[in-house]
Amino acid sequence: MHFIDRVDVLIQAGSGGNGLVSFRREKFVDKGGPDGGDGGKGGDIIFRATRNENTLAAFRFKKELVAKNGEGGGKRKKHGKSAEDLLVLVPVGTVITDDKGATLADLAVDGQQEIVAKGGIGGYGNAHFTSSVRQSPKVAEKGEPGERLHISMELKLIADVGLVGLPNAGKSTLLSVISNARPEIADYPFTTLTPNLGVVDIDQETSTLFADIPGLIEGAAEGKGLGDEFLRHVERTLVLVHVIDAYQDDVAKAYQTIQEELAAYKVDLSGKPQIIALNKTEGLDDEIITDLSRQLQKVTPKNSVIYPISAQAHIGTKELLFAVKDVLLAERRKELEQAVKEEPEEAVPILTMTNDHDTWKVTKQEGVFLVTGPRIERFAVRTDFDNPYGVARLKDIMKKTGILHELLRLGVEAGDRIVIADKGEFTF
Repeated sequence: MHFIDRVDVLIQAGSGGNGLVSFRREKFVDKGGPDGGDGGKGGDIIFRATRNENTLAAFRFKKELVAKNGEGGGKRKKHGKSAEDLLVLVPVGTVITDDKGATLADLAVDGQQEIVAKGGIGGYGNAHFTSSVRQSPKVAEKGEPGERLHISMELKLIADVGLVGLPNAGKSTLLSVISNARPEIADYPFTTLTPNLGVVDIDQETSTLFADIPGLIEGAAEGKGLGDEFLRHVERTLVLVHVIDAYQDDVAKAYQTIQEELAAYKVDLSGKPQIIALNKTEGLDDEIITDLSRQLQKVTPKNSVIYPISAQAHIGTKELLFAVKDVLLAERRKELEQAVKEEPEEAVPILTMTNDHDTWKVTKQEGVFLVTGPRIERFAVRTDFDNPYGVARLKDIMKKTGILHELLRLGVEAGDRIVIADKGEFTF
């Protein structure tokens, strides 16, 4: 299957079913009362992470995900059936963002799930509005529309260790030697076109996940070669193993090239803990290896240790893996300490008399009165503006909330248009 690690999709949660205006009409029942039922809830769209998926290829040609609507209310106060939620399975490591870049879900654990788009609530039927002064209500609510979002899904592989380096540095060979992975290996650049994962058993107590990231070249951040698109898979790794070909013309330059591309990525990755592996040393004598190591130490951070290895000949790989284990344990301790520091203390709740959902605003624009506010807009969504009884109920709500008083203060007159955001309008 072709590796797909970023897709854009339109999702539409189900709308709530409409409430029903209905009156009991049965033989031998005099003056049957209202019996219109409520509408059912629309289906949510839920994303769940699973290890049974490893790419986003299923969404390559499926650009819309639509949940079902709730059913309308029935007679005899029958409640409309709520729609089933739409469950969407995605690989572990999928991050979902909206069209403004805000993170809606970060599914980093197998089985983790999040409601990304909520289905609309069903509208009330007229049986819901009976009272001592309203014996025969002829009003029912429309169901609320489900949330509609343009989202981006991005797969960021969850690996503890990332292998980085120039093309043909020997990353794939190293991964095949130390793990159960079987990546394609050849003597030409860009053999690896997709990230490969491999489980590495360092010792009887330590097992970790390595990711072989496709080779970078100078200018990758500007789109040269394979570009830097695969660096998103390095973002979550705790440690980088920087593999350098001992037969490079300039090993120091090879190291600096990768560092510059890591730093040029949208999230600076150059500061991640690194272990440097000088690969393909099986045919070199100790003097040459020492000289190459000195060249690297001039450009690497102070106290960096260079590990001469030969992935092909299985030389030095054990020492490299134990070094990886030590750095991993240190990084995990840091993460734990940081999490403890950031854990919020229990605070005494502060009670206030304000509620953002009850706020509203009325403005006059060229003879049109525009009303906005979360609560009144929600009532407007549920109003059938073709039903005069529904509009009358909305006016009653506007009177109770003080909106009608504000309209009168601003000089509203009979025949003026009252527009409630983009949810509907009526004539005063």
